[in-house]
Amino acid sequence: MASPKILIVDDDAGLRELLQMTLESARYEVTTASQEDDALEKVRRNGIDLSIVDLQLIQTTGIALMEQIHTLLPEMPVIILTGHGSIETAVEAMKKGAYSYLTKPFETQDLLLQIEKALENRKLTREIKRLKELLAEKYNFGNIVARSEKMRSVLDVVGRVAATDSTVYIHGESGTGKELVARAIHLSSERKDQAFVGLNCAAFPETLLESELFGYERGAFTGAVRARKGLFTQAHGGTLFLDEIGDMPLSTQAKLLRVLQERQLYPLGSEAPVNVDVRVIVATNQDLEEKVKQGLFREDLFYRIHVIPIHLPPLRERKEDIPALVEHFIKGLNERMKREVQGLSPLAMQKLYLHDWPGNVRELENTIEYAVAMTQKDVVSDDLIFQTKRLPSPEPFKSLKEAKEDFERNYVIHLLEISDGNVSKAARLAGKYRADFYDLLKKYELKTEAFKKATCRN
Repeated sequence: MASPKILIVDDDAGLRELLQMTLESARYEVTTASQEDDALEKVRRNGIDLSIVDLQLIQTTGIALMEQIHTLLPEMPVIILTGHGSIETAVEAMKKGAYSYLTKPFETQDLLLQIEKALENRKLTREIKRLKELLAEKYNFGNIVARSEKMRSVLDVVGRVAATDSTVYIHGESGTGKELVARAIHLSSERKDQAFVGLNCAAFPETLLESELFGYERGAFTGAVRARKGLFTQAHGGTLFLDEIGDMPLSTQAKLLRVLQERQLYPLGSEAPVNVDVRVIVATNQDLEEKVKQGLFREDLFYRIHVIPIHLPPLRERKEDIPALVEHFIKGLNERMKREVQGLSPLAMQKLYLHDWPGNVRELENTIEYAVAMTQKDVVSDDLIFQTKRLPSPEPFKSLKEAKEDFERNYVIHLLEISDGNVSKAARLAGKYRADFYDLLKKYELKTEAFKKATCRN
């Protein structure tokens, strides 16, 4: 692993050499400069990780040079070296972006400790930035597959609501992507740089749910050995996502309503209110209007959260999205599993189209993950789709003529069943002449006696 690169900028040649020897003995790679132009050129070309800059330079000030360095590399930590009489100026430097300052003369250990902390801080900053970029890439609108008209309509609403601060009510079956939409709204809003905090209301009993939401003070209940911030407080300035809100107990609903109305809460065991600035997004797979009628959900809370409703259609109602979803999942799985799967065979895709998808997009994702993990070819064959389920093998697609004939035959059979094999009654129900109906019986080789006999036996 390469050693961190440190730039020393000081017009005192003796101090530069001393610092260089000290840092090189500590296994850092060191480069030096005495003037502003030389320092900036080395920052541009050498991939510097940290700069140590003297506050008083001949041609400029350390603060001015630091500001120019930060125009090139905004995240680079800069340590300012200052004399005894320049503490106020050093504090000003920190307000303008310096990581820290050291007053000359200083101990070597103090300098090494400052450098170590500054480099670790930069490493953490880079990692946080990387994770935020990955999160934004995963949850932005581009990763919500929407080829169908229904999903395009959903994203149109989502795009418009993201710019507001209104409460959003997401309704849809399990596995339709409610949290994905909630995160996309957050990351497209002005709160995107603040916290997104999620809670599944069905995962906690009533007593724990309240402490999770509102927090508690030390000694508020048995086992509360220290105070804890609730999720509302943790989400301050950001977004709080309450999933499965239909499972929230009525007593907690009353407290939630008060927080939404007053924008302040009382942690358990506290008499002092805490102000909160939170955008709330709720989700449910239940019919809350019906629960309101049954007295299981507060009507006033329902209208408080039902400000901007978004309905996510189940996958069975938007099967035209399946090819795009499959392509999206395979691309991600190839990267994660180091595979090079190109796609699905026609029969494999047909199986997906014929399935009813009770688990929605989540079920489809799991199905594709299994297939990609198990396939030994670059195209997934149909035998790897639903291998763990007992499903009949799909028949080849029928022509339109064959499909029409199948429907017509089944229709005639149904008429004969409900008319007990009486041709006159069946023809009348079908709106056909008896002669035409007899032609249909002959075409499909159906005997009326079979239906009469079946009726007599019953």
